[in-house]
Amino acid sequence: MAEVQHPLRDIRVLDLGRHQAGPRCAQVLARMGAEVIKVERLGGEETRYHGPWVRKQSAYWVQYNTGKKSLSIDMRKDEAKEILKGLVKVSDVLVQNFRPGTIENMGFGYDVLKELNPRMIMVNVSAFGQFGPYRENIGYDPIGQTMSGITMVTGEEGDPPILTGVPIIDRMTALHAAIGTLTALHERELSGEGQSIDVCLADTGYGMTEIPITAYHGTKNAPKRGRTGAPPGGTYPCKGGHVLLSAGDQHHWHRVCNALSKPDWLEDPRFTTRDARATNRDAVNDAINALLADMTMEEAIDHFRRYDIVAAPVNDIPHAAEDPHPWERRTMVEVDDFLAGTIAVSGDYWHFSRTPVVVGTTPKVGEHNNEVLSGILGYSEEEIAKFVDDRVISEEHHYDEVPG
Repeated sequence: MAEVQHPLRDIRVLDLGRHQAGPRCAQVLARMGAEVIKVERLGGEETRYHGPWVRKQSAYWVQYNTGKKSLSIDMRKDEAKEILKGLVKVSDVLVQNFRPGTIENMGFGYDVLKELNPRMIMVNVSAFGQFGPYRENIGYDPIGQTMSGITMVTGEEGDPPILTGVPIIDRMTALHAAIGTLTALHERELSGEGQSIDVCLADTGYGMTEIPITAYHGTKNAPKRGRTGAPPGGTYPCKGGHVLLSAGDQHHWHRVCNALSKPDWLEDPRFTTRDARATNRDAVNDAINALLADMTMEEAIDHFRRYDIVAAPVNDIPHAAEDPHPWERRTMVEVDDFLAGTIAVSGDYWHFSRTPVVVGTTPKVGEHNNEVLSGILGYSEEEIAKFVDDRVISEEHHYDEVPG
């Protein structure tokens, strides 16, 4: 049987990331088949101990670190730094998301990396970037949402600022980092040289509000919150829940009229253009609400889809988790786990036709110390044992006290 060929099977990544954006970038590369070595502190990266919990396993941590190998070392010690230098020489990518300046203070800035390995690609992920007016400040996902205006274009006029319930800025920044990494790997094949990449949370936020910022920059007219486009557009109540309807474009309008049994609206000047419908939105929305008043969510979705109108359920998390889509598409998969037995994690978002992705399982802290030190760097059993005795690397970790 032929060996499975994964897209990045010849790439080795050193993941010094913490929390979400950095580790998620490295996990994307791991899914595509790269060998990703998670370099974490003794005892493990701190988010191993963040809830929510699935039978003593962190649902938070596994989403960013499945499919990686764990090397647990004390980077404050010279011997550990020598280990990392050795790995830099035989690796392709290093991902880190410390505060700007920290990695340089540790002795692993890009100037050092390219001396050790001119083909090395360094991926720097931070809150505000390696340069810029706020470089020195720390931050997490919400700063990208608040600085860029996302929280003030979400919701209705008069609402307080609204943060998303999931870390959209971290996830998109991770994708920016992964895209940059793949591009740099391709460019390296042309030039023979590596380079550094600088992505940040704040940039990602501004990338999401680029349309209203462009409009304001050119007109100085601030956008209003709430539904400003042509209806139908947004969520509508029905029996037992809400549905999403989206059919505001001009070529959708005849479908809406048919779905609402309002053929006369096709010639009604209140609705013949997108701008007119936006002005007279209440009449359209009233008709939709009257139709939906006696429909369940399933009935409403079926009705509007019959007229080729975008309609979808507004799921809560239990309903989203039980929907067949992510499981049939393998967007979510269940994998073996040393604490939970099995656990659901993010899976395949790409569906390559020939070179499939690999998901992998959750590594224990330092589970791959011997494999990395002996198999990759050639350290002897005696040298590895001395590293353990000197607390340069972790010994076997026990999980009886992990919260659950």
